[in-house]
Amino acid sequence: MPKYEPSEIEPKWQKYWEEKGLFKTPQRSEKPKYYMLVMFPYPSGTLHVGHVKNYVIGDAVARYKRMRGYNVLHPFGYDAFGLPAENAAIERKIHPKDWTLNNINTIRRQIKRLGISYDWDREVITCLEPYYKWTEWIFLKLYEAGLAYKKKAAVNWCPKCMTSLANEQVKDGRCERCGTPITIRHLEQWFFKITDYAERLLKDLDKLTGWPEHVKTMQKNWIGESKGAKVKFRVDGLDLDIEIFTTRPDTLWGVTFMALAPESPLVEQIVLPELKHDLEHFLVRVSTQDRHRRGALEAEKEGFFTGRYAVNPVNGEKVPIYVANYILMEYGTGAIMGVPAHDQRDYEFAKKYDIPIRQVIKPSEPFDEDKAYEGPGVMINSGPLSGTKIPEEIEKVIDWLEEKGLGKRSVQYKLRDWLISRQRYWGAPIPIVYCEKCGVVPVPEKDLPVTLPYDVEFLPTGQSPLALKEEFKKTTCPRCGGPATREADTMDTFVDSSWYFLRYVNPDLENAPFKKEDVDYWLPVDQYVGGVEHAILHLLYSRFITKVLHDLGYLSFDEPFTNLFTQGMIYKDGAKMSKSKGNVVSPDDMIEKYGADTLRLYILFMGPPEKDAEWSDAGIEGVHRFIRRAWSLIDKIASLNDHGSSEMGPRERELRRKLHSALLKITQDMEGGFKFNTAISGLMELVNDVSDYLQQVPQDHWHVPLLKELAEKFVLMISPFAPHFAEELWHAMGKTTSIMEESWPEYDPEALKVEEVEIAVQVNGKLRDRIRVPVDATKQDALKIALESEKVKKFLNGEPKDAIYVPKRLLNIIV
Repeated sequence: MPKYEPSEIEPKWQKYWEEKGLFKTPQRSEKPKYYMLVMFPYPSGTLHVGHVKNYVIGDAVARYKRMRGYNVLHPFGYDAFGLPAENAAIERKIHPKDWTLNNINTIRRQIKRLGISYDWDREVITCLEPYYKWTEWIFLKLYEAGLAYKKKAAVNWCPKCMTSLANEQVKDGRCERCGTPITIRHLEQWFFKITDYAERLLKDLDKLTGWPEHVKTMQKNWIGESKGAKVKFRVDGLDLDIEIFTTRPDTLWGVTFMALAPESPLVEQIVLPELKHDLEHFLVRVSTQDRHRRGALEAEKEGFFTGRYAVNPVNGEKVPIYVANYILMEYGTGAIMGVPAHDQRDYEFAKKYDIPIRQVIKPSEPFDEDKAYEGPGVMINSGPLSGTKIPEEIEKVIDWLEEKGLGKRSVQYKLRDWLISRQRYWGAPIPIVYCEKCGVVPVPEKDLPVTLPYDVEFLPTGQSPLALKEEFKKTTCPRCGGPATREADTMDTFVDSSWYFLRYVNPDLENAPFKKEDVDYWLPVDQYVGGVEHAILHLLYSRFITKVLHDLGYLSFDEPFTNLFTQGMIYKDGAKMSKSKGNVVSPDDMIEKYGADTLRLYILFMGPPEKDAEWSDAGIEGVHRFIRRAWSLIDKIASLNDHGSSEMGPRERELRRKLHSALLKITQDMEGGFKFNTAISGLMELVNDVSDYLQQVPQDHWHVPLLKELAEKFVLMISPFAPHFAEELWHAMGKTTSIMEESWPEYDPEALKVEEVEIAVQVNGKLRDRIRVPVDATKQDALKIALESEKVKKFLNGEPKDAIYVPKRLLNIIV
């Protein structure tokens, strides 16, 4: 066989696999099913090796599971709508659809060069009508169920992207896409009522035993359950209440002010007319602050007195109402009762604005009176509830509030409803029309999809072309037939990705998004692989949509992903790969230089796949040397005729033990988690063992059947990691079927039994040699073998006085 030439063998086997249809998955099989899914990419350009890690991990699992007898679904697609493509259209004067589809063609070519075993017949592209028709259908189903609604709300606004953002898309007060500081706008927006599912989303995390704990913790913290009471404070002089939620109703008697979030719609209703102008200046200044750091304990507290007072329902006292920068609309009701004696932020605010501080919880021990006391104690200055122990009897306080009609027990979540409106073009249209006669009217299912027009003009302002496209906006009301206007907002791209794993099951279905019997067969996903950066956004939204479709009768399961694996990132020069930093490693360049199998093996060998790893040019070169060495070794064995020793001596039995020991260990690595690096290390050790055998044993004494068993099992074991390499060698050994159709090898328990062990031989405590002895050797047996060693003999002066023997480990000869 010629030398290892990946540029020749890899395209050959990729073509063979495609022509034979070996990646295609039957919709039903007698085999057990296994759904292996990697998070699909946003096609913003070419892939680098950091992206490739995800796909190589998934392919190693998929190929292994096929060999273990599973009917494996391993699909791929593209999360193809979104702001980057639209921004690219404006910057490059190219249509976002053309930009996106060109990038998809590039990525598809890159992935096929890697030999990833995707069922390409199931490819999904979210920006094409056959897909987004059903994204619109999902919107309609939520609308019919009362889970999609429109309201005027304070929204995160990115002045560069010219669109609103969900809370989850704001990172440290900046747009996660472009890094621009966000501002606040009040707009009519569409929301999904994910808060209706907050309790289930939280509790059902306990069912996800196959998820990393840190991911579940991130979701728990984001959902943020709090137990307490809701209490209404009447605004003095207005027919208006301010409702607050508090986890400390025991401190109600200590309220000395109220505070509203700057984004609260109540602000405009409450402020005295003569203060509105000054208020505007305050709101503009606050809007430039990092909204997600405003609420931090150490942040400077700023406030504006509205001129109004609220009436405390428990004691009838009037307290001033402020607008305060440290109150966030996302938490509670966007309003708080200020209790400076028992909340540190309220304390600092009260000190700054000279607001009274009243103690209502008496601690059992002395405390620092220059700070708020937030610990346990006994209620004082609290009317009929004075003497109540806190926190032991806090339920007694809530009972009293409910009994008096002053408040009610409540569970609140930090989670807010999902803002899905985007004032941009490149997204799935929201299937709603507005009729003067009928009001808000959903587009009938039979009229889907609401098609995104191609012929639009992109303005440098970033404004959505749909808002200006008369042919799109003007339509007919589905109810009365009169003139109507289409909704010009499009949906957040996380709506597209919240259900794509269902569409892979029936990607070409025209009359429904999927067949229930098919998704019930394939789902939940058995193994999901992707980045931890999606722990809150994508994973939470996918769980929500799955639960909604389950409740509406479309699915028989309510959690989409049974097992989740979050892979680490690949760094170069100590930093995340990016074009701007100039540290991107192209998979195409690595394939040209080393071949796809070397790249695959190196990515999996770099370290535990859940950890971040540093790219090393020397590292991939070392893996390439290993694969060339293994090629030469297996090629040599494949060319051997059957002449040679037929006897299995100690060396042969030990080599066979090492083979089956490696097979057992690699199987355990694959079954017991994603331990690809140690599995590949085991293959490297096996190559060393075979090489040592061939060098140390004369060729006419080689045990050819053993060597051929070893070569065959080695090629089978390496095939999930280096499939082209394995396929070529498999056929070089005279096999006529594809290695993809073969089963994973089984280890022989009998072969694992150790007959001999290597022990250290010392003379007077100093190491002089290593010898092999029977595993059950006595001290006398070991001493007899040691005394035959030339290395030991030269340190002996006559007969040994004594010997100390540690079975299977050590013999120390005393002279």
